[in-house]
Amino acid sequence: MLKTIEGVYRDGKIELFETPGNVAEDARVIVTFLDSGQVDLRARGIDEEQAARLRMQLKAFADEWNSPEMASYDDYDAARDAL
Repeated sequence: MLKTIEGVYRDGKIELFETPGNVAEDARVIVTFLDSGQVDLRARGIDEEQAARLRMQLKAFADEWNSPEMASYDDYDAARDAL
């Protein structure tokens, strides 16, 4: 089983944003450190006009992705097992 939970690294410890459910106390983990989330679009050859157009194109996708109907995919494995 793979489960992803966000958190932060602070004072030498990982603080999770939520408590994992159905995970053994001694479960192995892999920690991946992410960048700040800022993307330098200019370095990727994307100017402000292109960025605005991309945001508009992706808005419809984001609206659908974040809709309540998509919640069943948040923990797909558990939902599949419940069938």
